[in-house]
Amino acid sequence: MFQAADYPDLLVGLGDPDDAAVWRLDSERALVVTTDFFTPVVDDPYDYGAIAATNALSDVYAMGGKPFLALNIAALPPNLPAEIGAEILRGGAEKTREAGVALAGGHTVQDKEPKYGLVVVGFVHPEKMLTKSGARPGDRLVLSKPLGFGTITTALKRGIADPEELAEAVGWMKRLNKTASELAVAFELRGGTDITGFSLLGHGWEMAQASGVGLRIDYPRVPFVRGAQRSAQEWIFPGGTLDNRHYFQEHVRFSPAIDEATQVLLFDAQTSGGLLVCVPPGKLEALLERAEKIGQPMWEIGEVVPGNQIEVTA
Repeated sequence: MFQAADYPDLLVGLGDPDDAAVWRLDSERALVVTTDFFTPVVDDPYDYGAIAATNALSDVYAMGGKPFLALNIAALPPNLPAEIGAEILRGGAEKTREAGVALAGGHTVQDKEPKYGLVVVGFVHPEKMLTKSGARPGDRLVLSKPLGFGTITTALKRGIADPEELAEAVGWMKRLNKTASELAVAFELRGGTDITGFSLLGHGWEMAQASGVGLRIDYPRVPFVRGAQRSAQEWIFPGGTLDNRHYFQEHVRFSPAIDEATQVLLFDAQTSGGLLVCVPPGKLEALLERAEKIGQPMWEIGEVVPGNQIEVTA
């Protein structure tokens, strides 16, 4: 119904696998527009609101954009205590304020299960976007948050989560991708995405397919939150993780040394995950040094290669 040729200023839209829509305003500015919301992933309402807001803001950061305006989207049960709803909204509001974003109202409806998130608008330079089609052979793959949030939040839902492991995962999910995005823009990177519901391998495949390349991921270098690998061995996975494996496994070749539970862990559905960026080898050392100086975690986990699949080595 909507043909890209009919909208020449729509730089990124329905035909692209990217994280937000991008509309060109002029030669120097484009609008980045996104929305995201979901049901609770943790029990604490403040943390839930903060995580949902962080996750929505991340779609703008994943495009190399700078968010400036947001609107709440909330669906709350009519019998939900008012103080719980207020804490959800407070968590979102304080996270958007941390990001330097104006939260200018929004819309709330009644629903049987809580749902919360944001509409987010940002700016990006049309020639300096991060996109999934920007990966090139030789680029190094760098990740800004560890993996395993899905296993930990599923353990919470089953009533078996370790409090310290849960606290670590929540801390990462509430961490903005702002600094990681600014670092990518400063080093003029062009390939990237954020790792959310489709997992490292799912979003990695989207990037590989959009760029016409393959990826090689070195499993020993992939970071995980505490407890994630143990939970994987106990087969504690959300349904989305198993769906990811079903849909994306045909595009992935694992080393025979990697056991089944570990393979599934790389399909783990993340909430508010980190950025995965493609760094030309000549920029890698300087980028990692700069990241260390400003306190931004960055892990080199592999490289972009010629081909049409993801290879995971042991």
